[in-house]
Amino acid sequence: MNPDRVQNRNSESCWQAVLARDVRLDGRFVFAVRSTGIYCRPSCPSRRPRREQVLFFARPEAAERYGFRACRRCRASDPGNHPPQSELVRQVCHLIDKHLQDESERVPSLSALSAQTGFSPHHLQRTFKRWMGISPRQYADARRLGTLKRQLKKGDDVTTALYEAGYGSSSRLYERANGQLGMTPATYRRGGQGMQIGYAIVDSPLGRLLVAATQKGISALYLGDSDARIESALRREYPNAEIRRDENGMGEWVRRIVKHLQGAEPRLDLPVDVQATAFQRRVWEELRAIPYGATRSYSQIARAIGRPKANRAVARACATNPVSVVIPCHRVVREDGHLGGYRWGLHRKQALLEQERRPANRNS
Repeated sequence: MNPDRVQNRNSESCWQAVLARDVRLDGRFVFAVRSTGIYCRPSCPSRRPRREQVLFFARPEAAERYGFRACRRCRASDPGNHPPQSELVRQVCHLIDKHLQDESERVPSLSALSAQTGFSPHHLQRTFKRWMGISPRQYADARRLGTLKRQLKKGDDVTTALYEAGYGSSSRLYERANGQLGMTPATYRRGGQGMQIGYAIVDSPLGRLLVAATQKGISALYLGDSDARIESALRREYPNAEIRRDENGMGEWVRRIVKHLQGAEPRLDLPVDVQATAFQRRVWEELRAIPYGATRSYSQIARAIGRPKANRAVARACATNPVSVVIPCHRVVREDGHLGGYRWGLHRKQALLEQERRPANRNS
């Protein structure tokens, strides 16, 4: 085991932090890029490299022992010396987190954060959104929602959980539940109890394919090499739902998806039943509008939904898409044409795009 390198089991979480430019993880590790010979801190604002070019190191000196040099833009060689903008974002995150721990419902206003950091509200808001992809208010909402989910999964009743998470009343919680949880808090607490989900696993041109659905539509589409792994991923999502293998009931949808992966059915217009925020739904609807055989960049999707600066948020919406292929997140690539990321492996993303670009398939 190499103590300099971040172990494989942690590399995916590191990569997600790099994609999100997560300033909170600065100092925890650095990422190095083989093609440039440079290493950076997670929050570095530079363009993101391809995943296969990246190595993760626990410390800057470890990266330097492998021949990498520090990025001058984010000053990665000094974990205690953060660029001014990075330090501002880190400070705002700390203030919000502390307030959520100490107070009940109120989140510090933009004016209050401005007074505590010494920066104007406009500069603070703009800088925070550029680095984090969301506003301070949205960050606070996300942190509070995370607390709520942890309390519910721990077994707290809804009333206890909502006050522990900082919601001042049940009405404040329920008015956001459908958009953020995708279901009522009570249903989430029960891990999907009462839901009926059928699934099937079959061979496909891209490996093992799991398709799961409720009566309303497809709720999960996973690709992998191991039945056990993709099946356990489904059960982790809804641990208390009634999940059963249903090869016959899923037959028609599975058949159409496999034909699509073979290039025999370019138009895949199937119903979906997924939980999503309003922003995720906007992104996913735009993905379904991308023509077969075509691609769009993250920035093009952001502009199309009226959020031209939300590139990173679009990337996260693509990464959390539970019904890949049906919602074709593989058709979103980086501005420079490189593939970017893909939950089921870049080799599968490449294969999907190559299949769709074949003239016979595009004209069928």
